[in-house]
Amino acid sequence: MSSRVVVGLSGGVDSSVAAYLLQEQGYDVVGIFMRNWHDESVIINNECPWIDDSNDAIMAAESLGIPFQVLDLSKEYKERIVDYMFREYQAGRTPNPDVLCNREVKFDLFLQAAIALKADFVATGHYCRKESFIDSEGNEVYRLLAGMDENKDQSYFLCQLSQMQLSKALFPIGHLQKSEVREIARKIGLGNADKKDSQGLCFIGKVKLPIFLQQQLEPKAGVIIEIVDDKSLFVKDPMNQLELEEQTRPFVFQPSMGKVIGEHQGAHFYTVGQRKGLGVGGKALPLFILETDAVNNVVYVGQGENHWALLRFGLKVETPDVHWVRSDLALKFGQDRQYMARIRYRQQLCACRLVCTETALYVIFEEAQRGIAAGQFVAWYDGDELIGSGVIAG
Repeated sequence: MSSRVVVGLSGGVDSSVAAYLLQEQGYDVVGIFMRNWHDESVIINNECPWIDDSNDAIMAAESLGIPFQVLDLSKEYKERIVDYMFREYQAGRTPNPDVLCNREVKFDLFLQAAIALKADFVATGHYCRKESFIDSEGNEVYRLLAGMDENKDQSYFLCQLSQMQLSKALFPIGHLQKSEVREIARKIGLGNADKKDSQGLCFIGKVKLPIFLQQQLEPKAGVIIEIVDDKSLFVKDPMNQLELEEQTRPFVFQPSMGKVIGEHQGAHFYTVGQRKGLGVGGKALPLFILETDAVNNVVYVGQGENHWALLRFGLKVETPDVHWVRSDLALKFGQDRQYMARIRYRQQLCACRLVCTETALYVIFEEAQRGIAAGQFVAWYDGDELIGSGVIAG
């Protein structure tokens, strides 16, 4: 009897081809479309509306001849993902709902629904790979690997998965290039073969973020303060000379350190490193947000993407927020190890040193990183294997 796999059919070409490849491998495939959002008022017109995606998913399932269902997880999605976004933005932090969506929805709620359908695995159209080996004690250890298409590698978005979740996950297209996926779709006659990739929030689409946030966060006028680009203030010693706390401490500004150049409608609507949306011009270089003070409702900005206050050599992850995909490789108190890491999707990996203390894990980079923001996820790799991740502390 063949193993049953429930595929998360999003309506896109990636998940559709994933379902086809599993069919070809002899699996008993079931397609499920997850409906996790109902409010279309915040979605940008013609940008991934859920109803079009649902129709595309139905057509893909019919073309492949597989059973199809719609699973409404909108209540749970709001509680686990949307409410998290509001809390983080209100606190002046930068959330990553797509990372949380994979941990909490696709490989938790969706996985539970799949198991209820007697499924052995769940599958998605992520560009990543999974391998496993048997350790010295006879346990199977799962490895999360980057996708072979370097331009589409989505392992970062799965950086919070556990060994249990990986044991139930299949990534059928991780070994392929995007062009190869589209070619397969054309060859078998899928109607979404040339459909544009989705953008924006997981399962919602491309949203008008300020309008989205204003559902719960009230506009509140405050000042924009420009901080001069004084490179003498920049910490240049990356690896060993400075104390860890000093090396990873975020910059803290005071209004007296700069001059008021404009107004904003709420510090919680902005994030570190953001360029657009300030409504202030007339500067020699583009303005970037250096820090948001949600308590005092102040936004600090500076000119140029290489402003000293945008650059930091290190960050800290509080111990409760450290997650090891490879739990067998978890650092213990007093240990350190060299890895490669990134703080956002598609960012180039950078060499770093992880240092484990009693209260936190410190990530010290060899090269300064731009726009480190509290609430983001940092993920560290050994070669093409994602080893662990954590929420950046503020």
